[in-house]
This record gives sequence, C-alpha cells and structure tokens, in this order.
Amino acid sequence: MSAITLVPGLVHHPDYLDRPAQERLLQAIRDVTRAAPLYVPRMPRTGKPLSVRMTNCGPLGWVSDVQGYRYQPTHPETGEPWPAMPDEVLGAWGTLSGYPHPPDACLVNFYEPGARMGMHQDKDEEEFAAPVVSLSLGDTALFRYGGLDRKDPTRSVRLRSGDAIVFGGPARLIHHGIDRLIPGTSDLLPQGGRLNLTLRRVKVPL
Repeated sequence: MSAITLVPGLVHHPDYLDRPAQERLLQAIRDVTRAAPLYVPRMPRTGKPLSVRMTNCGPLGWVSDVQGYRYQPTHPETGEPWPAMPDEVLGAWGTLSGYPHPPDACLVNFYEPGARMGMHQDKDEEEFAAPVVSLSLGDTALFRYGGLDRKDPTRSVRLRSGDAIVFGGPARLIHHGIDRLIPGTSDLLPQGGRLNLTLRRVKVPL
C-alpha cells in the first residue's frame, strides 16, 4: 500500500513489512531481549511505573527513572552495553528515513494488552534534523497525534502489525501517543500485545 501523509512530515507506511519480514524482525528482537532483558521504566521524580516494558539496542538507549529521561550506553539493570541493532532495523532506517547517517538508538517497547502511552514529544535528542522511524509488530494500536502545542487538536490512525510511521521535518516534535491496543488483531506474538521499535538519531554527526 502506498505511503499516506497524515500531516506534513508525518508519513504512515501501511504494510511496510510483510509477514515473513515481520517474523524475521521478531526473531531479531527476541535475540536483543535475551542480551538486554525488558525492564519496567519509571516516571521521573515520582518513580511511578510506566505501563510498557522496554529495552534498547544500538550504541545508545533511552531510559526513564526517578532521575529523569536520558540516553545512556548501558542497560540500567544489567550494566551491560546495549546489543547491536539488527540488520532488519538498519535496513528500515535506510529505506524510510531519508537521512544520510545511521540511527544510534532503537527503543523497543512491549505493550501488554492493557498498556498505553500518554501524549508526549520525542525531544531528548540533540539531532532534530533526523526523523523518528517507528515499526509496529503484533496487535493493532490506536496511535494519536497532535501538534507542537499540547493543546492542539488530535487525530488518530490505526497502526497494524508491519506498519511503519515516520515523523520528521515540521512534524518532528509533534505530540503523539498510544491510546490503546485492539486485542486479537494479530497472531504474530503468541501471548498477544505489541512490540514497537522507535529508531532515532541522538547525536549530531561529526
């Protein structure tokens, strides 16, 4: 299916990954989570747990705990460096980003059936010229997006297993989130739920 521009800079790529590609990426992410187990992130200051579990791959990983949001080169629980990004992840970035340098962080979020993600901006990076590339695996998610101001009107689109969404340019800092999952919409993950991979360039290239 052709790419759909939702607003300038925000592009939805339905069915970007076919079923065999989804299965290959899923296996690659299982390898990642064996080296860097999923953990429960916590809100800054309050320590309240988020409803998603997460891990990372690549040189840097995004973490959230009582000390705040940040990128760091090691897993917050094991202390080990994050594993390398799979070739499937790097290939998606090369095809979709339109950016000449590789990503240096890939956040992996696992949404169990009741999990959600509140509206937020991706603004912990130094390099805003690079877009954010997101890949979905598993149950369909209701993705909500707004504008640069939190009070801007919002709209929603369903992200299905294999879909990609890219936000860059004028949409790089828009507010966005996941309202809910639609259970039973994919059999890719035996236990249900959704994996979301978010690829970013954190550091400004030298």
